[in-house]
Amino acid sequence: MHIFDELKERGLVFQTTDEDALRKALEEGQVSYYSGYDPTADSLHLGHLVPILVCRHLQLAGHKPYPLVGGATGLIGDPSFKDAERSLQTKDTVDSWVKSIQTQLERFLDFENGDNKAVMTNNYDWFASISFIDFLRDVGKYFTVNYMMSKESVKKRIDTGISYTEFAYQIMQGFDFYELNRLHNVTLQIGGSDQWGNMTAGTELLRRKADKTGHVITVPLITDATGKKFGKSEGNAVWLNADKTSPYEMYQFWMNIMDADAIRFLKIFTFLPLEEIEEIRQQFEAAPHERLAQKILAREVVTLVHGETAYQEALNITEQLFAGNIKNLSVKELKQGLRGVPNYTVTADDNLNIVELLVTAGVVNSKRQAREDVQNGAIYINGDRIQDLDYILTDADKLENELTVIRRGKKKYFVVTFN
Repeated sequence: MHIFDELKERGLVFQTTDEDALRKALEEGQVSYYSGYDPTADSLHLGHLVPILVCRHLQLAGHKPYPLVGGATGLIGDPSFKDAERSLQTKDTVDSWVKSIQTQLERFLDFENGDNKAVMTNNYDWFASISFIDFLRDVGKYFTVNYMMSKESVKKRIDTGISYTEFAYQIMQGFDFYELNRLHNVTLQIGGSDQWGNMTAGTELLRRKADKTGHVITVPLITDATGKKFGKSEGNAVWLNADKTSPYEMYQFWMNIMDADAIRFLKIFTFLPLEEIEEIRQQFEAAPHERLAQKILAREVVTLVHGETAYQEALNITEQLFAGNIKNLSVKELKQGLRGVPNYTVTADDNLNIVELLVTAGVVNSKRQAREDVQNGAIYINGDRIQDLDYILTDADKLENELTVIRRGKKKYFVVTFN
């Protein structure tokens, strides 16, 4: 299958500048391409993963990636479909974020092997040496204000206001394409659908300044079956950094994907052959309650992002928590699996009687409810059911001398730590 056809079949192509010309270029030889990532945080998130996966598919097909981290554009801020201007960060902060993102990109592309090994780039390398006057003369003259105002990302900000800083962003991104073409013969840019205006600024600059043709592929904005923007979990991004979103949390994210999305996301977020995904679809639709598609999706993506060991750990945490086997997990694993659950710190003055503790730790609202829960067998300490109203927490209940896990009912967990 032609690589472009596979990308389309997987749902990874939203727009292209000239599909026939791009197909021909991909058929005739190795294409050098890039995808840019501005350091707006110290980590990429799942939304960034889609263009990264397109880059990997193309590299596996023999083409050469030049991933770019925006050490310069990250100092400016992209206006694309933002309601307000992004807060500017210091150069030191941006530089540290650049390094973090470069490290993450190295997980997904091959920087070591073959004539198409990836080459990391940073647009600060060329912007740092160009003067404002030279930039206006050599780049700005190729863009009319009318052309820049026609971009949807700019139109949406006209009423609320847009600074010249963000207004000029599209020219900067266009210059990235021009410079990568000049330095590395890059002829293809990959990015999100919201970047179309910025990306075509690059093809326009290549055409007008160098009389060359550049190509663009945008990936679709991924939404779930309800239309909700993908990659958000209870208002928080699902990060690729394990310290921000643990492998267990990422595993749970994929396990909770709706049935209507599971097969589509297998095509988008994994490298499983399409024929194998079709076989999974048939098995999944025959027994959706077994959640085969979600299990494979969670396995593939967590392994891709964090590695096999992290996946196995996430799977083990899931299985042990489901079974209530708290003592089978280390404190490190418990912290990962129970991150975000209510936490109460015990001090020397706290009454550690089970009834008193349930109330002060916020597990229940009253002593009456606490007594009922204990007597009814709804309270567990480190996985053991406690039905004695006079039970007192002791050092023996401190896992690794650090914390105690309280469970109320089947799923409500609470963590007690000791000061």
